[in-house]
Amino acid sequence: MTTLLTNEDKLNILNQHIKNIEYATYGLQLDILEYEASDEIEASYLAKLNARLVDLNAKKAVLDAEKDALNGTATGA
Repeated sequence: MTTLLTNEDKLNILNQHIKNIEYATYGLQLDILEYEASDEIEASYLAKLNARLVDLNAKKAVLDAEKDALNGTATGA
């Protein structure tokens, strides 16, 4: 038996993924603030934290584009 997801089902799943990325992004932003408040800062570690932040932002952008497509509001390139 095959069950197809409705558009609403897909949007609910997608919104949860977006929310998870937003939680991770905020947590990472706090990690960066805490690390920057440290007495000893290693530039390479801070660069890794910032790279993770860039990665999360890229993932969220892809999910936002998928959400627009599901909502029929995609603008295209």
